[in-house]
Amino acid sequence: MNTPTWLVYALLGALCASMINVFGKIGMAGVNADLATGLRSIVQALFVVGFCVVIGAWDKVGTLGTKSISMIVLSGICGGLSWIFIFRAIQLGEVTRVAPIDKLSLPLGILLAVLVLKERPSMMNWAGLLLIVVGVYFATIKS
Repeated sequence: MNTPTWLVYALLGALCASMINVFGKIGMAGVNADLATGLRSIVQALFVVGFCVVIGAWDKVGTLGTKSISMIVLSGICGGLSWIFIFRAIQLGEVTRVAPIDKLSLPLGILLAVLVLKERPSMMNWAGLLLIVVGVYFATIKS
């Protein structure tokens, strides 16, 4: 059975993302959340730029158009704001309650894809998204 490459990357991305909040919470003991986010951002930026250099992708940066650059910059700003807010949240709250709320980005992102990109999820997809929202609610209830 051939596993699609995109699925392997998606699963590896999810695995790596699952560790962010836990490592961040441990690392922020006695550290300002915004400073921790700044340091994390520097490490991440250097790592990704280094990766692009190693695989030869950085050589093509000059071919990017204005629209591509603008959208990538906006994406970066949104990502930075997301990290700032999430690191502040995990510093103040439990990762087991913050992480599920962070994952509301999935249904919100799909809703934006429908509105902006005109994508059309199936009824099964909408049912799955509804279950995610309900799951977030249950995962964040303090018993």
